[in-house]
Amino acid sequence: MPFLAYIDPGSGSMLLQVILAGVLAVPFFFRRVISDGLHRIRGTRGKADEATRDEGGEDATSDR
Repeated sequence: MPFLAYIDPGSGSMLLQVILAGVLAVPFFFRRVISDGLHRIRGTRGKADEATRDEGGEDATSDR
């Protein structure tokens, strides 16, 4: 008798949902690491930080 692999529709859709959620959750949890890596590759991190500083050398958003 041949072995037949069977996944019923309920289990199959749950398995698909778990896999899809895992794949989509990785960039969400590691977005800071991914963003820092992209800034290092592009070399744009320093330019963005300088644009947010005012004349006194403090963050422009520190007076909130």
